[in-house]
Amino acid sequence: MTAKMAVIAQLGTRKPDNPWFDALRRLMRNRAAVVSALFLMLLVTVALLADVISPYSPTAADFAHIRMPASPAHFLGTDEVGRDLFTRIIYGARISLFVGVVVQTVSTLIGILLGTVAGYYGGLVDTVIMRAVDIMYSLPNFLFAVFMVSLLTPDIGSVILTLTLAGWPFSARLMRGQALLVKKSEYVLAAEAVGAGSWRIMLFHVLPNSLTPIIVQYTLGIATVIMAEAGLSFLGIGIRPPNPTWGGMINKGREFIRTSPHLAIYPSIVLGLTMIAFNFLGDGLRDALDPRMKK
Repeated sequence: MTAKMAVIAQLGTRKPDNPWFDALRRLMRNRAAVVSALFLMLLVTVALLADVISPYSPTAADFAHIRMPASPAHFLGTDEVGRDLFTRIIYGARISLFVGVVVQTVSTLIGILLGTVAGYYGGLVDTVIMRAVDIMYSLPNFLFAVFMVSLLTPDIGSVILTLTLAGWPFSARLMRGQALLVKKSEYVLAAEAVGAGSWRIMLFHVLPNSLTPIIVQYTLGIATVIMAEAGLSFLGIGIRPPNPTWGGMINKGREFIRTSPHLAIYPSIVLGLTMIAFNFLGDGLRDALDPRMKK
């Protein structure tokens, strides 16, 4: 009897596991997510160190080495005006990742703010915000982006602004649904009972307990933004040449697909691997952060 009471006392005094460390352990057991995370870390590192890694300029033409195949001097060959293709790809990664992270971060923050306010307050505030979301949902996202960019100067700022305007409704609707669930929780009702202000409740109670799906959506959304930026550049209305973008490189490379297929194939492979990596990482985060996946 004494031994049993000692075990019970020991269990009662043991600190509970940190849910974030628990989620990290589950994520580390997902091989696809781990490999994807390592690939993305490598891609970010290469993009940041592009000036150090490559001895070539991403924009300077070299007409003496036009459309050369892979060689020791040019790891992946050269493009239609003699620029090193590997250099163009890693500089393109810098632009694509920058646009993806900035757009998804800003649109997610806007969506979190509007979705939390709409879900917590309800009533007229909810109606106005969600009607704006419905209007944006009624517009095809990519066609909206094409229309907006065509009205603006085709540069990186216009692309970021356009894709941000197209992306915030997804986060807003997701956050509103989470806020509707969390605001009925006992700890929220207790905070209201003791007189806590609405913004304090939203910041310290509603938001922290709604982050799991937001984190997953944020990761998957980066891939969507990168693909959208590549699509705009592919159509020739995104970031202007000679700035290297994966979509622009694929668009130009398809003109030489029969004679120099490497111009389109290599940037397409990198773009595809990046999309797959973000999706695998997002799936891994979803499984790791979902408490129903605990064994």
